Amino acid sequence: MDYKQMTAPCGLDCFNCVMYLAQENEQLRKTIGGAMGLPPEQAACRGCRGEGGKPVFLNMTEPCHAYKCTEKRSIDFCYECPDFPCDHLQPYADMASQYPHNMKVYNLCLIKRMGLESWAKTKAKSVRDTYYTGKFKL
Repeated sequence: MDYKQMTAPCGLDCFNCVMYLAQENEQLRKTIGGAMGLPPEQAACRGCRGEGGKPVFLNMTEPCHAYKCTEKRSIDFCYECPDFPCDHLQPYADMASQYPHNMKVYNLCLIKRMGLESWAKTKAKSVRDTYYTGKFKL
């Protein structure tokens, strides 16, 4: 698997997202489509880079700010920027339970420390699972 292609510049692990996994699973596309009110062909995603920074299922008309910024700066990941972390990576409580955007900075730090391949194979799934099912700890 090309982990660089399947990891968004902001650090989201597209390869673990149900919308990405739906590409190869017709039943999953139908289930997602029904839940989101989308036709099955729109209930799948090729990942941030594959969609040019604007996932079809989010009905975005322009790429997200982090994607546009990394393109402009000719870098692969936000952590490579001298301004990292910046406001493009600001976590939000709004829709946090549905979208994993609040784990971006944590993932980017792990990718920087562990390397992309090691993070993708050993840590990305557990970060996502903890985000959705873990208990808050201080």
